[in-house]
Amino acid sequence: MAVKIKLKRLGKIRSPHYRIVIADSRTRRDGRAIEEIGLYHPVQNPSRIEVDTERVQYWLGVGAQPTEPVMAILKVTGDWQKFKGLPAPAPMLVAEPKVDKRALFEAAAKDAGNEPKGEAITPKAKKAEKAEKKADDAVEAAAEAPAETTEA
Repeated sequence: MAVKIKLKRLGKIRSPHYRIVIADSRTRRDGRAIEEIGLYHPVQNPSRIEVDTERVQYWLGVGAQPTEPVMAILKVTGDWQKFKGLPAPAPMLVAEPKVDKRALFEAAAKDAGNEPKGEAITPKAKKAEKAEKKADDAVEAAAEAPAETTEA
């Protein structure tokens, strides 16, 4: 039986995720696999690649043939060079760890608690401004009206 190391596609349309699998060469792309040995998520930045190096070395040693995309992934991770006895490639880019949002919020709340209380930063609503303007006009009109009647 001819064994291949190939990609098994998962995920939605335009959101692919792949598993690196060991499968019979006659099975279809997303068909039954003998073993799953890794992950490949190309949409993330940088791409997420996880490979079980020990299992890859075993399967390459017993004659499994990688497909072209899998060979490119193995060259990036350094597993292909390790199998062939070549020097290792430059290290892969790894995504920065995500910042804890709860800690950021608590720090911002502490900083806000230390600031002196003042006026609101946001401007008043337009309705309130119109109501104030009408009230001011009414007060001015009322103040001018009695003054005019007393003069006559």
